[in-house]
Amino acid sequence: MQTSAQLSVLKKTFSRADTLKGNLTPLRSCYDINFYHLDVKFNIDKRFISGSNLFKFTATQDFTKLQFDLFANLNIDKIVYHNQVLTYTREANAVFISFPELIKKDNKDEFTVFYSGYPNAALKAPMESGVVFAKDSLGYPLVSTACESKGASIWWPNKDHLSDEPDSMLISVSVPKDLKEVSNGRLRKITDLKNGYKKFDWFVGSAINNYNVAVNIGNYTHFSDSYAGEKGKLTLDYWVLPYNLPRAKADFTKNVKTILKAYEHWFGPYPFYEDGYKLVETPYPAMEHQSAISYGGYMRGGPENDWVGIPKGEKWDFIILHETAHEWFGNNITAKDFADLWIHEAFGSYAESLFIESLYSKKAGQEYIHGNRTGIANDRSVVGPYHVNQMGSGDMYSKGAMLLNTVRTIINDDEKWRSILRGLNEMYYHQTVTYDHIINYICAQSGKKLESVFDQYLHYKSLPVLELAVKEGKLNCRWIAEAEGFDMPLRIRISKGAYQFIYPSAKFTPIDLAGISAENIETDTFNYYIGLIKAD
Repeated sequence: MQTSAQLSVLKKTFSRADTLKGNLTPLRSCYDINFYHLDVKFNIDKRFISGSNLFKFTATQDFTKLQFDLFANLNIDKIVYHNQVLTYTREANAVFISFPELIKKDNKDEFTVFYSGYPNAALKAPMESGVVFAKDSLGYPLVSTACESKGASIWWPNKDHLSDEPDSMLISVSVPKDLKEVSNGRLRKITDLKNGYKKFDWFVGSAINNYNVAVNIGNYTHFSDSYAGEKGKLTLDYWVLPYNLPRAKADFTKNVKTILKAYEHWFGPYPFYEDGYKLVETPYPAMEHQSAISYGGYMRGGPENDWVGIPKGEKWDFIILHETAHEWFGNNITAKDFADLWIHEAFGSYAESLFIESLYSKKAGQEYIHGNRTGIANDRSVVGPYHVNQMGSGDMYSKGAMLLNTVRTIINDDEKWRSILRGLNEMYYHQTVTYDHIINYICAQSGKKLESVFDQYLHYKSLPVLELAVKEGKLNCRWIAEAEGFDMPLRIRISKGAYQFIYPSAKFTPIDLAGISAENIETDTFNYYIGLIKAD
């Protein structure tokens, strides 16, 4: 989601609840989730939900006790294991259950949690997490979930840690019979429950992270299309409010296929052909729910007159552009810890510039990134603290995109860069990853030692500074930076000449370029986000 406002406020100290939510303890790592069946009923008038979730898992070690997660304001009605009702204890938003016998390593087993209650109502989603209870302009209910920052356990029981995704999932949602419900994946069936409700069964055939699981309830109308992509026919389904149908058809038809074409070129095949691609109208701006992107506005964003190479007045749909990028980075490749949410947002924001490049020119895409620097705060680390469910700075968007453009500049081979972006999505297809996975892959595939570059921009709030000084009649330079061994290659030139790379380190070294001086040196600050000191 493209807004730094959704990010949780940085805490100076962390509570036991933060640790229970963010830490992958033995009580959570002892089991690997294989499948969920979430079956939930929405009583919209009372803002009340009730239902169950089936956990199917494989034991990764011998154990008799495990933890799952459900916010404390929701009731646990019972937990059933092999027709037995289990005892449990609760602490903060964590639930601990004990089994009557040892569950042995590699065994497959299951239990079901029955729950009910009044979930947190999100008034400013997605900046706030919870369930949005709203009405459309005709008075029909319009209900959607949004839970990235607080976690999925704010409205349904699950192992609420990004590192463990079910391989597949069945989402069953019962709603008043005059409404429709749209979730992730493909609709399997609709059942009339004969009690004023209908049940919609959606099957997700791919791994899915918990916060991506979505419920959308409304007086929807549906239209569809298809896209001839790299893996064949991709179904495109759109669920919108009837009075928005004309502009939805115009907007989606104009934008979706063009965006998918650009992203498949740069990142490889859309990762969820099995589950299709959907846009679902919601009462809040946007969220990257896997195969069911939440969409709350028409033709939001796009350039005005600020970027070189883009025709005056040309527009695109920013919500579709950014949220669709997350199907590759965030949904296909998912960070194991919220501290590394930059993996989702840096690449998601950078993808916007690649789309612009595909439409217009490389320079136009780079201008887009450069123009977004004004929003960078340099307030704190882009990487957050680990194991406490805490995201890093909102700079993960624009500063993260800038960093990736800099890395591309250093690699200096656009086809290699494209192969790296596609290779990431192939190597980590439907997987969760760490900081090291991403950095090590880029370094290995590029043949460049970029570890200190990523370290400086992602772990420190301050920019690296290039210091210039004349020593013994020659112009010298060095890097001033916190990252150990920082030695980022830099492009320089003499007064609008051709750029060439230099390789500064922490020690002053002469710049080997005939005729260079403090007066005529130009650094590539268009593609590099750095500080500059020229000594007297």
